[in-house]
Amino acid sequence: MRPVDEKSVLSGWRARLHEIIFETDTIAGRLFDASLIAAIVVSVILVMLDSVAWINESYGRAIYAAEWFFTGLFTVEYVLRLVCVARPLKYATSFFGLIDLMAIVPSYLDLLVPGGRYLSVVRVLRVLRIFRTFKLFEYMTEGMYIVQAISASRKKISLFLIAILTLVVILGSLMYLIEGGENGFTSIPKSVYWAIVTMTTVGYGDIAPKSTLGMGLASVVMILGYAILAVPTGIVTVEMVHASASRKSSQACPSCCAEGHDIDAVHCKFCGSRLN
Repeated sequence: MRPVDEKSVLSGWRARLHEIIFETDTIAGRLFDASLIAAIVVSVILVMLDSVAWINESYGRAIYAAEWFFTGLFTVEYVLRLVCVARPLKYATSFFGLIDLMAIVPSYLDLLVPGGRYLSVVRVLRVLRIFRTFKLFEYMTEGMYIVQAISASRKKISLFLIAILTLVVILGSLMYLIEGGENGFTSIPKSVYWAIVTMTTVGYGDIAPKSTLGMGLASVVMILGYAILAVPTGIVTVEMVHASASRKSSQACPSCCAEGHDIDAVHCKFCGSRLN
C-alpha cells in the first residue's frame, strides 16, 4: 500500500499525547496505563457494591458521586483518545473505541431517562457499566498472544468440538438404551446431557446409572473426559508458541490506532501512515 501524505502524521502535543495514551514502551505510557487500570478496577468494584442492598442504603450517595467522578474521568479519556489520533472516526468505530463509549454512555442515559416508579427498570442500564472491565484487555499486551493463538487454532478446535458433539450423542444414546427411563434416563437428549456433564468431569449427580453395564460405560466416559480435556489445551499451547516466536511491535499507528506491526516497520500496514 502506498503511504499517505506525511502531513497526516501527528506532530507536536498531539504526538506526545498519543505516545502517552496509546504506547506502552515509555515511562509516561506505563504510568498512564497503570492509573487507568486502577480507575477501571475501582469503578467496577463500586458498580458491584452498589447492587448490595445494605451498602446501597448506607453509602448510596457516596457511590453515586464516585460513579460520576469516574464517568467524567473516562469521558475526558475518551475525548483525548479521539483528539490524539489522525482518524478519530476510525478509532471511534473500532472494538476498543466502542468499549470506551459503552463505559460512559449508560451513566448519561440514566440522566436522560428518569428512574420513576414505572420506569425504575431503566436502572438496569447501570449494569452496562460493567463493560469497563473489557477496557482492561487493551492494556494486556501478553494477552494478545492468547487471542492470536485461539484465532489461529479455531479450525482445529471447531473440528474437535464437532467430534466431541458426535461422541456425546453416541454415548448418550447408548446409555439411554442401557438404563432406560426407570433409572432417570427418560430421553436421548437427557442422556446426552448426562454424557456432557460426565465427560467434562462436572458430575452434578442428578442422573446416575444403576446397572453394571451402565456403570461400566460411565467409567469409560469419565476416562475419555480426562483425555479429551488435554486436546484443546495442546492445540492452543502450540499456537501460543508460534505467536510468541513472531513478536510484533507494541506501537500503535498514530492515524488509525492499529497495532501488530513488525519491529522494523516504518509505515502502518493497515492505513499506510508513517509510524512515529
